Amino acid sequence: MERISIPKLIEGSFKQNWDRPAFTDYQGLTLNYCDVAENVARLHIFFSQIGIKKGDKIAICGKNSSKWAICCLSIMSYGAIIVPILHEFKADNIHNIVSHSEAKILFVGDSIWRTLDNTLMNALACVVSIDRMQLLSCGTPDVEGAFAGIDAKYAELYPNGLHKGDILYNDVPQDEIAMINYTSGSTGFSKGVMLPYRSLENNRLFASQAVPFMKTGDSIVSMLPMAHMYGFSFEFFYEFTIGMHIYFLTRLPSPKIIFQAFQEIKPKLIVAVPLVIEKIVKKNVMPKLQTPSMRFLLKIPVIRNIIYRKVGKEMYMAFGGNFGQVIIGGAAFSQEVEHLLAKAKFPYTVGYGATECGPIITYSICNSFTPGSCGKPTVNMEVKVLSEDPQHIPGEIVCRGANVMLGYYKNPELTEQTIDREGWMYTGDLGIIDKKGNLFIKGRSKNMLLGPSGQNIYPEEIEDRLNNMDYVCESLIIQQDEKLVALVYPDFELTAKAGMLEDDVTAMMELHRTALNHVLPAYSQISKVVIRKEEFEKTPKKSIKRFLYQPK
Repeated sequence: MERISIPKLIEGSFKQNWDRPAFTDYQGLTLNYCDVAENVARLHIFFSQIGIKKGDKIAICGKNSSKWAICCLSIMSYGAIIVPILHEFKADNIHNIVSHSEAKILFVGDSIWRTLDNTLMNALACVVSIDRMQLLSCGTPDVEGAFAGIDAKYAELYPNGLHKGDILYNDVPQDEIAMINYTSGSTGFSKGVMLPYRSLENNRLFASQAVPFMKTGDSIVSMLPMAHMYGFSFEFFYEFTIGMHIYFLTRLPSPKIIFQAFQEIKPKLIVAVPLVIEKIVKKNVMPKLQTPSMRFLLKIPVIRNIIYRKVGKEMYMAFGGNFGQVIIGGAAFSQEVEHLLAKAKFPYTVGYGATECGPIITYSICNSFTPGSCGKPTVNMEVKVLSEDPQHIPGEIVCRGANVMLGYYKNPELTEQTIDREGWMYTGDLGIIDKKGNLFIKGRSKNMLLGPSGQNIYPEEIEDRLNNMDYVCESLIIQQDEKLVALVYPDFELTAKAGMLEDDVTAMMELHRTALNHVLPAYSQISKVVIRKEEFEKTPKKSIKRFLYQPK
């Protein structure tokens, strides 16, 4: 596919899809592509009037919505640098990001604005409400006047209304910064990832090859945070450029809301983090397969195949019955749940990526996907495992290619540590790679623990086994005094239904510990289980913030 710059992609989509539906806030207003183009033109007027220049930074912090998308497209097509901020971030992190990025404008949701202190973001020319498109704060009367005068200036520039021929956005070089995306992962601090236009363009090129079943006019549900690269790239931006109809949930994506939306919208693609799929399968599918009668039937080969086909079909219909595949990524995926999906011939695949690659690194379409893996290196990307025996001994995963970031904003030291002189980016993840090029993730290098005799212990592998045991919702393996301890958050909803008291839950978890130790090497055995009453705190991509639970 021909390389086209981001502003030109946006321009082209407006012109080619002018009268088609573009955005719908779920159960709310629908905007056509022409309506979106008009709103973009109005924001361009405002940017120009207050002196925003190409390369200036503009931040957005709010829940997914049509107006979030409009702000984003306005910034990118203008040639400014977008700074998307996850709405789940705490106020102090938002203050730091806005100040560190030197953002000139902050578009923010009203509920988030109420938690912020404007005096801690002094570089801002103004703050604008995403929800109401009204000024919340401005530095000078000139800015206030410019905002109030948008309609008059629009009428002057477009006396007969905006037409396709009026849309002309400037081209940009591929290696210029398009976005500064601040990560806030399990390491506990934010880093400003500088993504060039080439990274966003190449991720779009990848999508065009990976999901060829998606066409102009198809629908998709945007439920992952758009400020996260996974949701931005594959639930919003690619779909916008090919003229799809994007539905924004605009609310917490609970399983009930998700399935209701899927039944109504029938999306052509479903993009999810593992936690969502795991909860659905563990609560709605696995219990039905674990009754005594069903366990007996599953031992009979012919009947077993019929049962799994039925399970796969029911799941397919539950997700809307119209999708080409489900793409799962963003965190480790339960092996037990994955095995069930494979047996049921459910059309899923698992990808691997990082914010620093905008995000994709490896992927395979579902009909060529190897279960347990994360696929193969994607278009214009190379991947290596730094190990003396990459097929059998885990090593750090490194990658290079068109998707790789320029570096970390205002942090040349960390950039130098992460990207070497040959362009290889060190991911901090551990894995192996088979002779066919399939990548298998083993965990984070920073999470790896050392056994009593220097053995490598990968806590994620133990957690995966533990999470698949009865009544376990999630777990975390930590090391205390050279011994492994399992922090476990039980599924209290299920234990209550089973009539289990607190002592019963404790006894059950102890049985799990004993059973698990029977299959674990001596150096990675669990010494005790500590039961948690609350869920673990997580990052926006639903990975546990491990650093919060490490022994001091």
